[in-house]
Amino acid sequence: MRLRNVKNAKEIVKNHPLVINEVVENTFPNKKAIHLEIGMGKGDFIINMSKKYPNINFVAIEKYESIIVKALEKIDKSDNLRIICMDAKNLNEIFNEKIEALYLNFSDPWPKKRHAKRRLTHPNFLNIFENLFKKEVNIFLKTDNKDLFAYSLVSLSNNGYQLIEVSLNLANSDISNVETEYEHKFSGKGETINYLHATKKI
Repeated sequence: MRLRNVKNAKEIVKNHPLVINEVVENTFPNKKAIHLEIGMGKGDFIINMSKKYPNINFVAIEKYESIIVKALEKIDKSDNLRIICMDAKNLNEIFNEKIEALYLNFSDPWPKKRHAKRRLTHPNFLNIFENLFKKEVNIFLKTDNKDLFAYSLVSLSNNGYQLIEVSLNLANSDISNVETEYEHKFSGKGETINYLHATKKI
């Protein structure tokens, strides 16, 4: 996603109480399940998920401070939501065997074949993700990009994942859904959203 730089974004992110550097014993005031979103955008999905499911702890990963600032502007306070500014390739450093669900919402499709290794459903990333979970990997993916979706279905299947739910038109399915800001915009224009839930025992 493209976003203009926000003035003092680095300082705002650094000093905000909901922004953390790592997940430690006292990150949340309880021992409840942790769900992770990679690439939170302006935060609509993860903020609304944290409100809808107060008994789950949520962590959002975002690489760019200016985007995080836009999300922080929508949050007054939260006991079950934290944000980390980092690159997804370093997830193993702070999430080893800690999470129970992973959300990949409208990730960069990296359409050129030579950039396939940058896709978040490439086997290299799937190997990283598996170290984040305790016993069973649960990946939830949404995208409007049909090529990325097709690639993801094949990559997940080839790497031992079971596809629990698949939809080529999420809005017309009976799958429970919390929209991202991107999804809301494009669904309103009649664009179809692809969805999958994949699991793997580890």
